[in-house]
Amino acid sequence: MQLRFVLLQSKKQVSEILLVRHMKRLLLWAVVVAFSAVAWAADEPKESKAVDRAQGAGEVLNEIQSAPDSGIPQNILSRAECVAVVPSMLKGGFVFGAKYGRGLASCRTPKGWSAPAFFVVEGGSFGFQIGGQAVDLVMLIMNNDGMQHLLSSQFQLGADASVAAGPVGRHAEGDTDWKMRAQVLTYSRARGVFAGATLNGAVVKQDKDSTREFYGHMVTFRAALTGEVEPPAGANPFLSSLAKWAVEAAK
Repeated sequence: MQLRFVLLQSKKQVSEILLVRHMKRLLLWAVVVAFSAVAWAADEPKESKAVDRAQGAGEVLNEIQSAPDSGIPQNILSRAECVAVVPSMLKGGFVFGAKYGRGLASCRTPKGWSAPAFFVVEGGSFGFQIGGQAVDLVMLIMNNDGMQHLLSSQFQLGADASVAAGPVGRHAEGDTDWKMRAQVLTYSRARGVFAGATLNGAVVKQDKDSTREFYGHMVTFRAALTGEVEPPAGANPFLSSLAKWAVEAAK
């Protein structure tokens, strides 16, 4: 009986040892998987969010300009020095509203549309509004003065650069008021409705994090928007859409 008890105890110890070894293997496997996931995430292109933004900006332009009766008038788009798009800018609040969004801009150069400059737009508004919504924002910089403000990497709409709600659709082709008073024309689209927007007081400044992610190093607004930097492939969705509609507008 004593021998049998000893044998049983030995078997139990062996089983416990094997179980411990098995658990260690499982733990080691889990650690390897975890580190592999971290390494895989680290190897992902860091510019992915910026590339997604370029893709979204191109889609916004395509969708807006595919409906000429409710899009940006061609004579306005054909005169714009720079075009900036913020896909899904957040806007909301109760009475006091807040705006925040990340976007990208491109300007005309002798070689075509420039490499994109990434920016943040943020600021407040006053008006009766309840709840929140995501809106697509389009800004057109209409003259050299407005472009110089954009090249400075930070400016305030309505203070540094004059801003006005842009006219919409073919019926606005003959409207010349915007030529007289606005360096920047602004538009927004929410729930499928595209219209001129008022952004007085909003601040536009360089998005340094997105810039570094997209280019792999810091690039100034001036270097990007004046054609000193070649646009990476990730900019193609935005720049190809912009070039397409600018050519259409110039006809």
